[in-house]
Amino acid sequence: MRDTSIDAPEVILLHSNDIHSRLELAAKMASYIAETRRTFGSDHVLALDIGDHMDRMRIETEASDGLANIALINAAGYEAVTLGNNEGLTFTTEQLDEAFGRQAKFRTVCANMRYKVNGEKPDWLMPHTIIRKGSLNIGIIGVTAAFADFYQLLGWDVGEPLQAVAEQAEAIRQKVDVLVVMSHLGLILDRRMAETVPGIDLILGGHTHHLLVEPELIGRTCICAAGKFGDYIGRVEIRIDPLSSRPIISASCVPVAAYEEHPAAAAIISGYQEAGVRRLSRVVTRLSAPLPARTERESPLGNLLAAGLRRWTDAEIGIVNAGQLLGGLAAGDVTAGDLHALCPSPINPCRMKLSGAAVRFALEQSLLGEYIEKPIRGFGFRGSVLGTLAVDGLKIRWNPDSPPHGKIHSITVNGEPFDNDRQYSVGTIDMFTFGVGYETIKNGTDIRFFLPEFIRDVLAAELQDPAALADCRRSRWNMTDAAAYGGDEQGM
Repeated sequence: MRDTSIDAPEVILLHSNDIHSRLELAAKMASYIAETRRTFGSDHVLALDIGDHMDRMRIETEASDGLANIALINAAGYEAVTLGNNEGLTFTTEQLDEAFGRQAKFRTVCANMRYKVNGEKPDWLMPHTIIRKGSLNIGIIGVTAAFADFYQLLGWDVGEPLQAVAEQAEAIRQKVDVLVVMSHLGLILDRRMAETVPGIDLILGGHTHHLLVEPELIGRTCICAAGKFGDYIGRVEIRIDPLSSRPIISASCVPVAAYEEHPAAAAIISGYQEAGVRRLSRVVTRLSAPLPARTERESPLGNLLAAGLRRWTDAEIGIVNAGQLLGGLAAGDVTAGDLHALCPSPINPCRMKLSGAAVRFALEQSLLGEYIEKPIRGFGFRGSVLGTLAVDGLKIRWNPDSPPHGKIHSITVNGEPFDNDRQYSVGTIDMFTFGVGYETIKNGTDIRFFLPEFIRDVLAAELQDPAALADCRRSRWNMTDAAAYGGDEQGM
């Protein structure tokens, strides 16, 4: 029954962000959205998502190319969404066309994305939209974080977001009663937007996973955000001041854990889970012997991934953190689902030029417990700890009893002496370019990213190469004190 009390808001705006395929919590949000519509009436409730609803670490999302998430958003009755980097950077343009162009029943709004080839937007992507709720025209602008180098490789041109917001705000401000920005930019840029772009009433934020239990007010702009992983849904009540005709906004974040999953949403999740298991049961290869993986020391599967990155990127050296692998592989059939489970991160290969000194420093760090056990969050990483470095193209002699940053006694590169001053081509992962984990690797130059492939695709290719499977058991890290450690080479 609609709430018609004198104090009832004209519009209840509900917003989510950075759910990252925590689908059960999305199903609980659907119950809260439905309850709010029953209380206030559908014509007075507006539901928006601010991006990163999808995350390919979840089997339903991975196996359906994101269609499981689209089905949940449709069923919950969201009216508009913007794209986060997990949508824009981990799916191809063809997959996005299917998801947001053919399957979505909501509007997709992003002002700073367009096709690279012709400068146009796809038919399903609009820079702004206007939605009528109650007696109000609500203008909605969307923007996403400008990872320009990555987007170009996927066929997108992603421009400066605040300029895009300013242009759209100027275009529609006089046509709307309330101007809202769905911002997948992060809190720093949201604050800058509020300070520099006039006419915005409400910024709904995401990307940096910030939770604003109380909204921030900068000038006349209210900034809201609902944290991460679907723990909260944002609730904004909008009334209109009868004297000034300006919106009066009150906002909060509502925890959703206590709500039941909406039955329709739960059924969607179950259906996509069953279909996902079937789709990912495809056999990639059959192993005659297990391939262990360790985060704290060299292991065959880590070596295989490092070698694959070196070959995939045509580099002299391959380097990857062992924490990318969440487990090893048993003998027998290896399925696409197995590879997704042990390497779920949407992380891409890259190649860079890196000085020998930077390589050596990172290798020394990888022998220290503080780096091996370092927790990592975000930047595409879906593991728990950084792990040591798995390498290929290198042979390293080291002594665990030597002091920190002096444990490595010698290095050769493909049989040649290592040179601290030389620039080496290194096949590695895009995560390191953000300065995460082994910090000196971010100093690389001439960086080339390889998209849309993920490192699990690299691993799948290596697993089908008998020579690579044999070579991954060869030690790259060799201890110098053979007597103390029972042999010249570190066992795996």
